[in-house]
Amino acid sequence: MDARTTKTETHKNPTSTTTVRPIALKILVCGGCGFIGSHFANFLKKKGHYVRVADNRPRGECYLPLLADEVWNYDLRGPTIASIAVTEMDWVFQFASNMGGMGYLSYTNAPIMRDNALINLNVLEAAKQEGIKRILFSSSACIYSHLLETKPNVVPLKESDALPAWPELSYGWEKLFSEFLYRSYAKDYGMSVRIARLHNVYGTHSEFKNGREKAPAALCRKVAEAESGDAITVWGDGKQTRSFLYVDDCVEGLWRLMNSKYDKPLNIGSNELTTINNLAKLAIAASGKKLRIKHDLTKPQGVRGRNADLTLMKKMLRWQPETTLAEGVPKLYEWVEQQVVKAVA
Repeated sequence: MDARTTKTETHKNPTSTTTVRPIALKILVCGGCGFIGSHFANFLKKKGHYVRVADNRPRGECYLPLLADEVWNYDLRGPTIASIAVTEMDWVFQFASNMGGMGYLSYTNAPIMRDNALINLNVLEAAKQEGIKRILFSSSACIYSHLLETKPNVVPLKESDALPAWPELSYGWEKLFSEFLYRSYAKDYGMSVRIARLHNVYGTHSEFKNGREKAPAALCRKVAEAESGDAITVWGDGKQTRSFLYVDDCVEGLWRLMNSKYDKPLNIGSNELTTINNLAKLAIAASGKKLRIKHDLTKPQGVRGRNADLTLMKKMLRWQPETTLAEGVPKLYEWVEQQVVKAVA
């Protein structure tokens, strides 16, 4: 299939009666076997684009069965590998990252900073050398100062709140550095860059065990493994707050950002603030079980509160997420329960 001539999307030109069919793009998805990356790679393919995935996971270990045209088992920490990966591509989406949930990020520092810095330096330099038309970097709400996140009833974080900087985790410092790296390449070399600050993305076909899972999947797994009458453990007192973005909404927001003219960091998230206790209750309700909640105050709980100010996102993308927690958590729970059942079958 010639990706540059495949026609898949149509719209009417307002000044003509002729149907305009955009030319499909050749797109590299770095980290395309991961949670967000695999959902996004399939999204792109369904839109008719030619999709190449580069990931250090083999294809058989991808979070989703991929529809991509090419799946390369590549470790992007190597500069030569990154240069090969971007060859003949039009756009790049950079999701490749050493990361996980609070249980992993709280105890891992040097590997996260080393691996992610290498990946972004290599991919960005390779994209510059190849003349890539546009590149999107997947940043994180973890870049925000923990001094602004000390209360559960937190003031939603605006993009301008990134400075003065004091992220809680090494992961946040690395993401903030990488934001400045991408913006520096845009300034010095004229590259077209997009930066998405993602806020707690969750959904099906994600990590749900082994310490790298995030709170929604971890709670769903605990509920799925419990018997009615049992108790599940919530880390901390459960009063810490977060907003969570369902993966389908995340994918749509990323696509809109990439196609927009906005070239500064932009929050992509939900502003539906909830406590972790309430998140656990939603998972329990989805299960139909009668379970109690107990708390482990010795475990890491992260910042006390974090929420996204979406004013700029709504203005620039003319869009907002559609999936509420009441809709998204049951979808996640059903999928996690299926995985738990398979594991013990």
